[in-house]
Formats: sequence, C-alpha cells, structure tokens
Amino acid sequence: MFFLSEIEHALRLPPHLLDQPLNEAIKGVLDSLFLDKVIEKLGLCISIYDIRSIDGGNVVPGEGSLMYTVKFRMVMFRPFVGEVLSARLKESTKDGLRLSMGFFDDIYIPYALLPTPNHYEPDPVHKGGVKWIWEYDENEPYPIDWTDEIRFKVLSVSYPPLPLEQGVDSNNEGSIDSEGFGPISWWV
Repeated sequence: MFFLSEIEHALRLPPHLLDQPLNEAIKGVLDSLFLDKVIEKLGLCISIYDIRSIDGGNVVPGEGSLMYTVKFRMVMFRPFVGEVLSARLKESTKDGLRLSMGFFDDIYIPYALLPTPNHYEPDPVHKGGVKWIWEYDENEPYPIDWTDEIRFKVLSVSYPPLPLEQGVDSNNEGSIDSEGFGPISWWV
C-alpha cells in the first residue's frame, strides 16, 4: 500500500528562496511539485521522506535561479491488485460507488461488482444520488449507508502517464461482491 520511491529531479530554485537554508528551500519546492500528485507506475505522492543528495547549484543566466539535481525519497500510496482495503462512501450513483480513504478519493466500485441481487433507490438526503441495497434476505435488506466503512478488494490500478493532481485520469477499481466485503456493519 505504501512504498518508498527514490526519485532524481532537476530542480530550479527561485531567487526569493535563496535566503532559506538549502534543504528547507529545496524541500518546499519539492512539496509544491509532487505532493498530492499521481505519477505513473509509482502512485500518489504522500510526503517527502528524505533528501539523499543535492548536486549543482549553477546559476540560470538572466533570472538568478539556481539549478540543482536532487535525489530524494517519497512515500507513495500504490495499492496492489488483490489487496483488501477499507474506505468511506463519497458518492453513490446508478453507475456504482465512489469511495474515499481520506487522502485518496479515486476508488470506484461499478454496479456490476456490488453484491447481487441488489437494487437502488433515490437518496432523499443526497440530491442526484442513490442508495444501493443488497437483497440478501427478503425480510431484511442491507443498505449501503453514507456512514459505513466499506471493505473492498482492489481489482485494477491505473495512473496517468504524467504527474497530475489526483482524480485526473486515475482509475482504481474495486469489488465488494464477495463474502466479507461491503459495509463492515453487515458482517459484525
């Protein structure tokens, strides 16, 4: 789920940051460039773990910036296929569910991967939303409520080819169509 990834980056340090200690200034620039961005094959950037090396410091002619080559490690969120995770309901539509882990909101459970048999009803609280209901037992329906913690299995993970804000062309698909998955309240 969480990994350390080593990255090397050519970094331009603007002149207004030159009065700060070098490590702090570089860490601030790296934070603004990478945090909360999704990088292909690496995942979502959570935080700068450490700076391994800083080389260079050449002045960019005409602007006073300094160019550095920085090697650093980042904490990345990258779930693997088959991993079991828990999240909260963020959106419920006729197409399925969108879940959030608080720091990551791009988890989709398509309606075909919800427990069957099921149906949905208009949600009176959330305009345009629906409430999915598992019809396991005729006498006792099992709704998926907005307050539920939902356990799901990761089926696919894909990220965009360029570093982008999370939510842009990021697709992580899961399933709750197995015993023990879905709202945890169903199983306790």
